[in-house]
Amino acid sequence: MPTETNLYIAQAAKLQDIQALATGYHLADDEFEPLGRAKAKLSRDGIRRLVTGKKGKLVLVSAITPTPAGEGKTTTTIGLAQGLCKIGHTAIPCVREPSLGPIFGNKGGACGGGYSQVLPMEDINLFFTGDFPAVSSAHNLLAAAIDAHLHHGNRCRLDARRITWPRTIDMNDRALREIVIGLGGSTNGYSREDGFVVCAASEIMAILCMTTGMEDLKARLAQIVVGQDDQAAPVRAGALGVVGAMAALLREAIRPNLVQTLEGGLAFVHGGPFANIAHGCSSVLATQCSLGLAEFTVTEAGFASDLGAEKFMNLVVPQIGKAPEAVVLVATVRALRHHGGGELGPGLRNLEQHASHLKKYGAPVVVAINRFEDDEEHDHRVIHEACRAMDVGCASANPWGGGGEGCRQLAKVVNRVANQPSTFEPLYRPTDSIARKLHLIASEVYGAIGIRLLDGARRRLVWAEKHGMGHLSPCVAKTQYSFADDAAKGHTPTDFEVTIRELRPLAGAGYITALAGEIMLMPGLGKEPAAFGIDVIDDQIIGLV
Repeated sequence: MPTETNLYIAQAAKLQDIQALATGYHLADDEFEPLGRAKAKLSRDGIRRLVTGKKGKLVLVSAITPTPAGEGKTTTTIGLAQGLCKIGHTAIPCVREPSLGPIFGNKGGACGGGYSQVLPMEDINLFFTGDFPAVSSAHNLLAAAIDAHLHHGNRCRLDARRITWPRTIDMNDRALREIVIGLGGSTNGYSREDGFVVCAASEIMAILCMTTGMEDLKARLAQIVVGQDDQAAPVRAGALGVVGAMAALLREAIRPNLVQTLEGGLAFVHGGPFANIAHGCSSVLATQCSLGLAEFTVTEAGFASDLGAEKFMNLVVPQIGKAPEAVVLVATVRALRHHGGGELGPGLRNLEQHASHLKKYGAPVVVAINRFEDDEEHDHRVIHEACRAMDVGCASANPWGGGGEGCRQLAKVVNRVANQPSTFEPLYRPTDSIARKLHLIASEVYGAIGIRLLDGARRRLVWAEKHGMGHLSPCVAKTQYSFADDAAKGHTPTDFEVTIRELRPLAGAGYITALAGEIMLMPGLGKEPAAFGIDVIDDQIIGLV
């Protein structure tokens, strides 16, 4: 028997017909549109019914500070949904779409792993239903319209030195971070500095994930700030005449995608922002639709709780209109030992800080110890005891090797705590200033002594407040490998400040991106990226992870 890999398991699985599966979840024929046999999109009628119907319970899955290998958060999300089905509930995982950057880079895909995957794995990882290309096209249409506007008279008096709208591509390409465009003479437009962000960091991706429908989408697109005029006032996308065309490109992409778990349950896969450089959560529409379809919706927030979970609670929950009934915090023995310099005990401080952060929001927290083959039972007992001392739930789980059955105990614990009364408490008030919100994130989530705004960020903050954007909430972009803004400061640092070097108002998305430390919005490929091992042999893809 070949070695069991994620791809081998996925390709060996027998897929159900998506039409029969959707019908089994009481979706009418006119509420979804099959795209082949294995995937579908909800129709507008389906979206309309599900977002206004009775809501099930929401479970958020987050994690401790990861190692470069990842700790199995998506795998646990899918495994938990399968586990809840095993104990008699309808449960749907709601996860993000993979980006080609990590797939061909180092991290791999985003379909889960082992016997807790969403399928068809190759399709989902490679272009899927075309949502990422649609986002890229809409984003780059606006970029092209800006340069055409400059070339044809510049009615909006855009200052070419103060254009803030980049271009985008769904690939890690460090050479595109800073470029010069318009070379070759007057027929090619104005020469100016420009750059690319990875598609997952595009404001169009954020808008796709935050929108509640077409009219809301168009209103958000119109609010995008593309730069400043000659009086330093904001120029918005609505003034450039292409919002309708951008909406046309996104018309199908805003419809949530339906696929299936390896165990034959329905799953939503929609939207794809990264949590270290964007808000890192699946779309509001997919989450709302899943809540209208199942007793439990299990959704994930990217990377650790200081990134994706913080943004889910403070940016996404107000858009969904519902807070989680339970929060699952994924941990592994290997990661805790890594954080503790080889020792489990010191590494538990990282777990404790993440649990302490998540408890601030009011929902019960359950630690899921993602089991690996070389784990020692003693280490699991130590983690269980530590969780009791922290007053959080705990269950060991094996989503990779055991699928839903491997998450049965975790599902029982989550089901129990999700039925306990809880009151949601956001980290800050909507009326708090941007600086106040940043300070609360740094102090209450990261454990920092405060924030330090560099001169450029401070000037942009003053500018944003002057021009009516002082209500925006921060979306902090920083390293995923530390609570601090520098991975070298360690996994659970103390006595540090968070340095904000740049602020980028994303008025259409409804937040302001705060770039902390040296984080980049365009990653680069490593020396030996995963692309080296991907191929097509006998018309079958190999090498996806």
